[in-house]
Amino acid sequence: MNADQPPTSAPGNWRPAGLFSRLRSALPCRETLAAHPWLKPVAHRLLDRQLWHAQHEAVARGVAIGIFWAFAVPVAQFALATLNCVWWRANIPVAAGMTLVTNPFTIGFWLWLAYQLGSLVLDAPPPVPLADGAGLLAWLGSFGAPAMLGMGIFALCGALTGYLVVKLAWRVRVGVKRWRRQNTPRAAAAPPAC
Repeated sequence: MNADQPPTSAPGNWRPAGLFSRLRSALPCRETLAAHPWLKPVAHRLLDRQLWHAQHEAVARGVAIGIFWAFAVPVAQFALATLNCVWWRANIPVAAGMTLVTNPFTIGFWLWLAYQLGSLVLDAPPPVPLADGAGLLAWLGSFGAPAMLGMGIFALCGALTGYLVVKLAWRVRVGVKRWRRQNTPRAAAAPPAC
């Protein structure tokens, strides 16, 4: 076994640390991304450490940006989230991960839920039945406006909620650490030598 390689676990012995290290080694590093010909014009911005490290404010912004773009547009979510992360100084990997809230497996559920919310807000009539001779465009149009409004509400409310949850979780974590530090029994001082 090579000394540079981390030890691998036996088959059937799943370890999250091993999975994360393999995933990390498979992903390109910041310098590789910056050297890409398409990214060279913005490489100086992409190499900023705040965009890649888990600092609480940058992570909170990354969560908000990722959730916003997950619901705001159906395509190019990673690219739009990355551009916003550079502009707003947010964590790029967190934002990219949060865009996966809407994916090919969950988009049907989110669109249905967005339609329900949008039609409730708009007090929209039921969709035009396709069998009544209405064209496909009229049928899609009866779904479109409520679904778009619902996705917009999800984008804004989800971004705000995600930001606030991360900030609250960070404060709770800091408070718990401080409480543990204050309530940890200190080692008894050694008695003075006679």
